[in-house]
Amino acid sequence: MRVAVLKEDSCQPKKCMDECFHFCPPVRNGQECIVMDDKSGKPRISESLCIGCGICVNKCPHDALIITQLPSELKSDMIHKYSLNGFRLFRLPTPSKESVVGILGPNGMGKSTAFNILNGSIIPNLGDFEADELWWEDVIESLPRGELRDFLVDVSKGDIKVALKPQYVDHIPKAVQGKVGDLLRSVDERLMFEEMAEKLGLSHLMERNLDQLSGGELQRVAICATLLKDADVYFFDEPSSYLDIHERMRIVRIIQELAQTARVIVIEHDLAVLDVLADLVHIVYGIKGAYGIFTPARSTRQAINAYLDGFLPEQNVRIRDKPIRFQTHTERHAELGNPIVEWGDVEKTLGDFHLKTGSGKVRQCEVVGVVGPNGTGKTTMVKILAGEHEYDAGWVTADATISYKPQHIDVDMECTVQTWLDAEVGPRWRSGEYNVNVIRALGVDELLAKDVNNLSGGELQSVSIAVCLGKEADLYLLDEPSAHLDANARMETAKAIRRTMESNEKSAFVIDHDVYFIDIVSDSLLVFEGEGGVHGMAEGPFRLREGMNRFLKGVDVTFRRDHDSKRPRINKSKSRKDREQREKGDYYSFDS
Repeated sequence: MRVAVLKEDSCQPKKCMDECFHFCPPVRNGQECIVMDDKSGKPRISESLCIGCGICVNKCPHDALIITQLPSELKSDMIHKYSLNGFRLFRLPTPSKESVVGILGPNGMGKSTAFNILNGSIIPNLGDFEADELWWEDVIESLPRGELRDFLVDVSKGDIKVALKPQYVDHIPKAVQGKVGDLLRSVDERLMFEEMAEKLGLSHLMERNLDQLSGGELQRVAICATLLKDADVYFFDEPSSYLDIHERMRIVRIIQELAQTARVIVIEHDLAVLDVLADLVHIVYGIKGAYGIFTPARSTRQAINAYLDGFLPEQNVRIRDKPIRFQTHTERHAELGNPIVEWGDVEKTLGDFHLKTGSGKVRQCEVVGVVGPNGTGKTTMVKILAGEHEYDAGWVTADATISYKPQHIDVDMECTVQTWLDAEVGPRWRSGEYNVNVIRALGVDELLAKDVNNLSGGELQSVSIAVCLGKEADLYLLDEPSAHLDANARMETAKAIRRTMESNEKSAFVIDHDVYFIDIVSDSLLVFEGEGGVHGMAEGPFRLREGMNRFLKGVDVTFRRDHDSKRPRINKSKSRKDREQREKGDYYSFDS
């Protein structure tokens, strides 16, 4: 089955010579394989006449065309198609009773389309985008008997009520005004307002305005508002963003408790959280903006290992050129150079919050992961090193030049990504090692023509990381670089940071809560302890294993290594492995 997709945002007919039309072999032979639209001037490609030569793809100066081949048996699995050369979705995830169903895959694969079909907002057209009327009966008859078909029967009757936790919680204050307590009371359909607020640690925020909340607080408010709705199906889109690991484990327990009486679907890019949260996982793969294919559900361990390996054996499909490998700490610990920055006994008071540190240093080629609960001073410490905050006591060497990517990226630029890179990085982004290891690895090369103000959260994050790594500096400070990135993009970002530091003999501090991300990117750990918003104490940097053991002991969670993929996995509380590791004091095991 031939698939021809036009990326509408990239196609610029006024800035090209219609190369796709003039160089197309079928067109030159008199066939109407490509027809230029009279109104838009954009090409319309006939998939039945296309021979798949790829000449139009290579000739297009704006990289606006995708021509690919899919197995013919998928044709009967097409659920929805937006236009002649638009995005199409194959298969759907199944909301299962008394189960948490996870969805794992890159952004831009049709997860939002699937959600809208499952909640009844969209009646799928089964590929017939020109149909005058759409009927649920046609959709239901096209599906085999089973749980998904029965579920869509209820959707078609209007018997399914849905609650959705949105992806971008930082947009909430722009959409809703007022206090936290007023918002939560207004959506409380289950009469569990006080109980849920207590479980999620929100009781002290009831009189706070929404625009005064941090990212983590907004996330917990959004989750609480979703849980208070009386629904048959609950959708949670990236529920762990901005939350520290202690808060993530709390959310896991609450969602699993919810799944005992309702259907739950979760999109989660933190693989450690997905591993312990989901009972079943659907992998979704494809080409961003072109097509997305949902695989049948499989066990969580099998799904995550297959995703990391990049090969789906049941479908005989490779979804990644290279597998993602987790190395042991001893394999990657290299000789480090001279100290880049040092500090000792730093103290800083901000309002009611007080930060203290021990003595520490970071050396050439070293990547220091920064971990700890929210509100204990991680960002404050990074801003002190970046020179944005003065410190009250102690000392910091100030010889190093700094490149800083903040936690919240507030960019208001009337320009394209390419112009932004030219202004911040200069011509070096166009070629060489930086272009290969950062620009292409993070997918920034596909965003060059986009306006900065039109970037999604994940796209803006990737470009901001690329800009940070592209600047000449001795020390790179990255605050939560994994936020809004899908699982694959997180792994690529971690590798891009490491490659940049090793090849340029530079150093980095990376604040993050994703244990997989920290495991891949870090040589050592700076560990923060304390009470959020009151006081924080920074110790280290420690070697990775020592730092993780210290950190996870405070969180009261143990990790083991997966036997096959070597990835870190959270142990179930009070399981045999959990008890054994606690007795040894080995909270972050390197043994499978």
